[in-house]
Amino acid sequence: MSDVGAAAAALAQHRAKLHGIAWMLVTGLLFVAVTGIVRHLGSDMEAIQAAFIRYAFGLIMISPVLFRMRHGSFTFASLRLHAARGLVHGVAVMLWFYAMARIPIAQVTAIGFTAPIFISLGAALFLGERLQARRIGAILIGFGGTLVILRPGLQEIQLGALAQLTAAPLFAVSYLIAKKLTGTETSSSIVAFLSIFVTLILLPPALMVWRTPTLEELFWLAMTALCATLGHYTMTRAMQAAPLTVIQPFSFLQLVWATLLGLYAFGEAPDFWTWVGAGIIVSSATYIAHRETVRRGRADLKPGPY
Repeated sequence: MSDVGAAAAALAQHRAKLHGIAWMLVTGLLFVAVTGIVRHLGSDMEAIQAAFIRYAFGLIMISPVLFRMRHGSFTFASLRLHAARGLVHGVAVMLWFYAMARIPIAQVTAIGFTAPIFISLGAALFLGERLQARRIGAILIGFGGTLVILRPGLQEIQLGALAQLTAAPLFAVSYLIAKKLTGTETSSSIVAFLSIFVTLILLPPALMVWRTPTLEELFWLAMTALCATLGHYTMTRAMQAAPLTVIQPFSFLQLVWATLLGLYAFGEAPDFWTWVGAGIIVSSATYIAHRETVRRGRADLKPGPY
């Protein structure tokens, strides 16, 4: 390759990385918008009903994809996996909505970043992947960061924090099932079936606590579905444009945006230990993502709760 060709290739690669970073910055802002909207709605509506309405709106938004899927082929084995994922993900989303209404945004976001740690552990337990000493150390350090935030024995652990801590491994299980489905299913069908099964699974318990939502609540939940859908799209574009090691650090800026939103919109000032624990979790998750990228070339280790 000539010097001119090499320079052009390097420039193209540099631009692709910048595009990936830009897409990831937009992704963070969209996901923080989701958390802000849910926090604004508060706890006036049951978490199950709010989660159901959000996914019902999402189902409407992806209806063109569902129409194209009518002529596709799928097996009952894959349907069982889709249904299992919908159940796990539905419970996790319900817990996330519950946590968002009860504990500071920064704390929810920080605990949510433990999902990559649970994914790495789950891949070893259920997918037969080897855990090397460095990754085991990173997992233990990440859990240590969670303990720093929660400080059991030194303060009362709130139910919202426990809900989010339970949601994180459930989101990890959802990701691992999706990872298995990628061997036989398209990305669009995986996303579509998730919306279908989560909506169906949340419907019965939502009806048990149902109350007529206000127009304002419907508007904000529709905005939640829109921001979440756009966020998953921009995150995909980011991963297509640049390696995970380039964009991953910028995804953690979501914690900064969430903290600023909580501070200025809701008067939630995170304490010192939340920052310390968040830093430990972010460092651990970044290292795990880096090792995964080195081993496989490119992977998505940040499932979203939305």
